[in-house]
Amino acid sequence: MACILHIETSTTVCSVALSLDGNLLFDRVHREGPSHAAVLAPFVEEGLAYLRSEGLHLDAVAVSSGPGSYTGLRIGVSTAKGLCYALDVPLIAIGTLEVMASQAVDAGLCGEGDLLCPMIDARRMEVYAAVYDTKLQPVRITQADIVDEATYLPYLEGGRVLFFGNGAPKCRTSIGHAHAVFAEGIEPLASSMIALAERAWMEKRFEDVAYFEPFYLKEFVATQAKNKVLTPQ
Repeated sequence: MACILHIETSTTVCSVALSLDGNLLFDRVHREGPSHAAVLAPFVEEGLAYLRSEGLHLDAVAVSSGPGSYTGLRIGVSTAKGLCYALDVPLIAIGTLEVMASQAVDAGLCGEGDLLCPMIDARRMEVYAAVYDTKLQPVRITQADIVDEATYLPYLEGGRVLFFGNGAPKCRTSIGHAHAVFAEGIEPLASSMIALAERAWMEKRFEDVAYFEPFYLKEFVATQAKNKVLTPQ
């Protein structure tokens, strides 16, 4: 078990949380963004001050690694890497879509056999999306999707699929299948990273602080070049 600082900045929401042995100790959320450059550093300092006041030692920093806003991810990852260098602690990266899927499971929004499809808004009818089962095992890895009635048809024909995230509302009219369910209120938050980061800590899945980059556009370069549809946010 470990004391971990969690940073989430992949969308307009900015959040920081602190956990000990998988339990939430400290939580700050700012939804009036995007204003990560202004609010992230004070949130982090407040969390570290709480840590010192409790006589605790920070064991790792976890950061949401995208996909998401280029600017938000850059600010969050730069802050996380700086902390890791300064405090000599390891860096843990957690995928944004997995964070959202975990939150949906914890909220009890899905049933046995359902699939989860978290979506991050891109532009027009484009989203970054993945498909998970209710044990958070990936059924389909993160891809850049142009959404129409056929995009998720193979999954919808097998049963109920829960769509959520800030990319989901604009897809309602295009995904009209009877097995499609749209959920509201799911957003990537630092507090939803705790169980995932704790597992990564136990398995020693750490990033190389010097070379780690978030999952903004780097992984989608080939798709962009081929389709010419996605542009940076």
